[in-house]
Amino acid sequence: MKIAVIHGPNLRLLGRREPEVYGSATLEEIDDALLELGEELGAAVEIFQSNSEGQLLDHVEELMDRVDGIVINPAAYTHTSVALRDGLAAAGLPFVEVHLSNTSARERFRKHSYLAPMAVGTVQGFGKESYLLGLRGLIAHLKRP
Repeated sequence: MKIAVIHGPNLRLLGRREPEVYGSATLEEIDDALLELGEELGAAVEIFQSNSEGQLLDHVEELMDRVDGIVINPAAYTHTSVALRDGLAAAGLPFVEVHLSNTSARERFRKHSYLAPMAVGTVQGFGKESYLLGLRGLIAHLKRP
């Protein structure tokens, strides 16, 4: 089983960027934990990060024939990108949307996700653990008969 993890904009700044909102874990620490958990669960995990909407879309397209599913933190594009929503729909891959913070408890504009209605699940508000829960959930979903 192969799973892609996609990190959206500004996530390279984790650990320094608003730790009271996003926690103190760095992106490298999150990636290391995902790779370790993937191995533990028998899944190969590949990771990609970009601040660019176009690069994220190109990457989703490239994944169509390479992976079984996607764990994605679209970050700010959650609330703004119809293009990312359409790209994920076109790819036809199951995905889990994850967020470090509880977006439902934040600013009004963060309450709407263009991706959530298409996701097999969403996980938010658990910091680094959101990614790990999302990976576990996606793998469980893919293993269902």
